[in-house]
Amino acid sequence: MFHIVFVEPRIPPNTGSAIRMAAVTGSHLHLVEPLGFAMTDAKLRRAGLDYHDLATVSIHPTLGQLWAAVLPARVYAFTAGGHTSYADIAYRRGDVLMFGSEPTGLAREVLGDPNVTDLVRIPMVAGRRSLNLSNASAIATYEAWRQLGFAVAPPPEG
Repeated sequence: MFHIVFVEPRIPPNTGSAIRMAAVTGSHLHLVEPLGFAMTDAKLRRAGLDYHDLATVSIHPTLGQLWAAVLPARVYAFTAGGHTSYADIAYRRGDVLMFGSEPTGLAREVLGDPNVTDLVRIPMVAGRRSLNLSNASAIATYEAWRQLGFAVAPPPEG
């Protein structure tokens, strides 16, 4: 369906919630290291409930390894300083929705990476720094999925 990317996530419950969201939307969650927690963290497991085995999650040691896994897909980097509203994109199956770590967002190097198709924002009231990571990724994923008529990809063979 879609590739949801968290670059250097720090807060276990946010990633746990994203695991659950990936499972219920048929999306693939990618985590780029370093992570601010162990994948066995109790808070991560609790937030994901029993969806861990239903989600597709990949961990990439570097951004380069992420690119090798997802390109040539279109990559939308979500940032408060983005130029394009998330609602103005015509999403396609396989698009990459990329988000940064909770305290800092995406690094300048990532935002300027030539593999990034566009810098995207979710509107907020002026003077607010950012949305919660799991909330932002859910807003974006559900808008992209809505545009595809909530179509579900066939399950992988195997």
